[in-house]
Amino acid sequence: MNWSDLLAAFALYLVLEGIMPFVNPQAMKRFMLTMAQFADRHLRIWGFISMALGLVLLYAVRS
Repeated sequence: MNWSDLLAAFALYLVLEGIMPFVNPQAMKRFMLTMAQFADRHLRIWGFISMALGLVLLYAVRS
């Protein structure tokens, strides 16, 4: 892996993160308000699941 791969991945992340606020900002605001009400433990669990799925997908794509 080189720096251009890392920067390309970061650029794709920014594009994907920007889709929802661009397409439907009201839904994004509602989603963020809902997430703010979750307990820290639940957010950590979902964050861990997201990271684990990302690692599995990355491993599958790269191997």
